[in-house]
Amino acid sequence: MTSEAVFERIRTICLALPGTAEVTKHARPCFAVHDKTFVMFMDNHHGDGRLAIWCKATPDAQSMVIDSDPSRFFVPPYVGRQGWIGARLDRDPDWGAITAIVEEAHRLAAPRSTRKTALRKRRPRL
Repeated sequence: MTSEAVFERIRTICLALPGTAEVTKHARPCFAVHDKTFVMFMDNHHGDGRLAIWCKATPDAQSMVIDSDPSRFFVPPYVGRQGWIGARLDRDPDWGAITAIVEEAHRLAAPRSTRKTALRKRRPRL
């Protein structure tokens, strides 16, 4: 997949979440909910050779995810000390895992009212 195709896939995942907007920060495409960034798209950030996303997460989740597969997940610079997760997209990504990480990042950044809307959309009515 080209970096453009990978970005389009990430864009589709992110924009499907309630209240999400695409924004540019530090000349990079990012996704935010109510002005809180939850995903940053990185293509060769400072020459690191990676095609990746950085996602908001808790420090516990960061440890668990990175320990599960350090070849695919990493501690990103700058925001890693706050628990964010770096996910490589240039190594046959597990799109189910990527989607779950993005959804959790959105949940952490979204205000309660947006989280309730997201839950209502996912739960089938009985």
